[in-house]
Amino acid sequence: MATLGLQILLESGRQFMAKTQPERDPEKEKWMIGIMVCVTIVKFMLVVYCRRFKNDIIRAYAQDHFFDVITNSIGLAAAILAIRYYWWIDPTGAVMIALYTMNTWTKIVIENVWALIGRTAPPEFLAKLTYLIWNHHEDIKHIDTVRAYTFGSNYFVEVDIVLPQDMLLNKAHDIGESLQEKLEQLPEIERAFVHIDFEYSHRPEHKIGV
Repeated sequence: MATLGLQILLESGRQFMAKTQPERDPEKEKWMIGIMVCVTIVKFMLVVYCRRFKNDIIRAYAQDHFFDVITNSIGLAAAILAIRYYWWIDPTGAVMIALYTMNTWTKIVIENVWALIGRTAPPEFLAKLTYLIWNHHEDIKHIDTVRAYTFGSNYFVEVDIVLPQDMLLNKAHDIGESLQEKLEQLPEIERAFVHIDFEYSHRPEHKIGV
């Protein structure tokens, strides 16, 4: 009885393996390989092309195309190996693609969260802004504040400059407006706000803590 049960179990296993092994169709296999290879090559060419630009949106397209190159390559390799060798290679490839997808998009989400919460700009960028502001006009006597914080892929900038106390309003306005326009010409800046004052030793005008 034990021998008969073992034979039945082995036969059931062979039938299961026969059912799970993919049926081979050489013509369909050639079409699948040809289409996937062509798509992957086109995607790779788009990666190279998009990476030539400095625009963040276009570079995001490059990242998306590179993701497709990796997943298509893994999927194609897993499908071919599953057809020719072992059926379980195909679901293993699917698991690898799922893990790679989760890892990639988790990093992208974290990067975008940091960009959206208003993180301050790096010191070298603030130093660049300070240099540009100080050399904007000879009547700028002091730079009280320079702030820059993320707004999407760019920055919002706030600047406080000190002008002579006896300067006419229209001249002070022109200096502030021209500085704002100069700052907003920088590709990293989404919007600039320039505040004008005649002294910088005053107490803070805004509530900074509780």
